[in-house]
Amino acid sequence: MSLVRWLGAMSMWLARLVGANMLVFGRTLIHLPRLNMGELGRAMVLFGYRSLPLSLGAATLIGATVVLQAGVYATKFGARLYTGWAAGFALMWEFGPLLLGLVMAARIGARNAAELALLTVNGQIEGLKGISLDPFRILVAPRVVASVLSVLFLTTTTFMAAIFWEAIAAYFTLELPVRIFFQAFSDMLRWGDLVGGVAKTTAFGLAISVVSTAAGLRASGGARGVGQAAASAVVTSCAAIFTLDFLLTPMLARWLG
Repeated sequence: MSLVRWLGAMSMWLARLVGANMLVFGRTLIHLPRLNMGELGRAMVLFGYRSLPLSLGAATLIGATVVLQAGVYATKFGARLYTGWAAGFALMWEFGPLLLGLVMAARIGARNAAELALLTVNGQIEGLKGISLDPFRILVAPRVVASVLSVLFLTTTTFMAAIFWEAIAAYFTLELPVRIFFQAFSDMLRWGDLVGGVAKTTAFGLAISVVSTAAGLRASGGARGVGQAAASAVVTSCAAIFTLDFLLTPMLARWLG
């Protein structure tokens, strides 16, 4: 009976979690035509522009690491001239979206959840309802949209910076000329590879924004609740990212050829 009780409790917890996230997603779609543009702009600066240094730093490490990994196998099989293609494909299709998503889950997800949790436990959300204002339209939906747009913006800059650092790392570690690196990169990579990476990152950004928003809105219990909401947002966002990566990789590979 204890196993049945545990399975029942886990099923109820999962149903509540999925239901809360779907509710946030659905209400955001409803409020898209009438978003608070001021809050949208402020959230874009907070989540996007102020995350740019972190994303560029991550791009440096991602680019150098991917080249080192790709260079090992390229050299082993006598395909050093194709390092540019291997590193670029690995970056745009898998390592770039996945690692950027995890970094943004900790940066954007935790901050979004903590701020909304603070507004919830301090009564500001209920206060807006009390004066006949819709907190979802004014505060919540703009933050969800801004989170997705910020991750999409950071994806572009991160990919560009990471490819640059890949070429630099290949030159110093593999003695591969920059021209040869970019020649293999441009000759063998297809637009579908870039589209697949952007599609993955957009899905990860949507998951981060919805999960962190739901975690912040269901917070309770003062400062402890704020901390729990931030931690829950990061953990659940990372789990959602890995799940989406597992589901999207074969689907995008089939659709994009």
